[in-house]
Amino acid sequence: MLIVDAQIHIWKGHKPTNPNHRQIADYTADDVLKEMDEGGVNAAVIHPPGWDPSSNALAVEAARQHPNRLAILANFPLDRPESRSAIDGLKGKPGMLGLRFALLQPHQQTWLTDGSLDWLWAAAERAGMPIALLGPGLLQVIGKIAERHPGLKLIIDHFGRPDAAWSNLPDLVAAAKHRNVALKATGAPSYSAQPYPYRDIHGHIRKLYDAFGPDRMFWGTDITRMPCSWKQCVTMFTEELPWLTARDKELIMGRALCSWLGWSRGWGPAGRGAPLNKERGHETDSARPLRPA
Repeated sequence: MLIVDAQIHIWKGHKPTNPNHRQIADYTADDVLKEMDEGGVNAAVIHPPGWDPSSNALAVEAARQHPNRLAILANFPLDRPESRSAIDGLKGKPGMLGLRFALLQPHQQTWLTDGSLDWLWAAAERAGMPIALLGPGLLQVIGKIAERHPGLKLIIDHFGRPDAAWSNLPDLVAAAKHRNVALKATGAPSYSAQPYPYRDIHGHIRKLYDAFGPDRMFWGTDITRMPCSWKQCVTMFTEELPWLTARDKELIMGRALCSWLGWSRGWGPAGRGAPLNKERGHETDSARPLRPA
């Protein structure tokens, strides 16, 4: 089975400002690949973190060196005029599959509703670049964005960042009716109040599986803030959710994400796995092979 993590961070020379992440100055591509091998993970999508100002460049170099294992959802400052041309500049960079923005700072929290990002949706739709999003109020507006831009692929991050009661479930389920909206099932162990296998959240995951289906539900970890090993993050889905079929697992654990992002080279070292656009009906005209190192 191809295992592709939908979200990781790498950084160098800066400790995370988010205290939930490992408080270390460096977590590089070499570090992450070693842990991926130990955990049985073939490939991963890097989300350059805000605490390292050089994280985009670090990610590009990692994807250039390891094109079959690492790809990128990039970001840039959304409130700078020069950023309006940034998408065109990113498209040709190694491993660049889309964009990701976490709108969590106080000054960003009106951007989803006040028109500040209307240019972004249009530009990304024209460029064919999916966007992953996280932020307060996202679930209330993502349907409108999806309707206005039917050619734009949108991804809700981290189960929509649920609270302890998962009170956002109705809004998440409602968002699933838009076929250009997908869900990143990332960081699941961190939303549980129990030890492995985190049974208290299995029912919530089932409801979201029923709503989005395996083609629009993407497993991942955000590993540097997980309370468990990478292997346990994998087996929680592959061994502990008995209602997932073998085909469901193939899709959720990697193939659906690669199809959504157009990553046709997402298999592991030494030739493990197979080209994504040759199996299970996942042939896609939008698949873009990553540039070789």
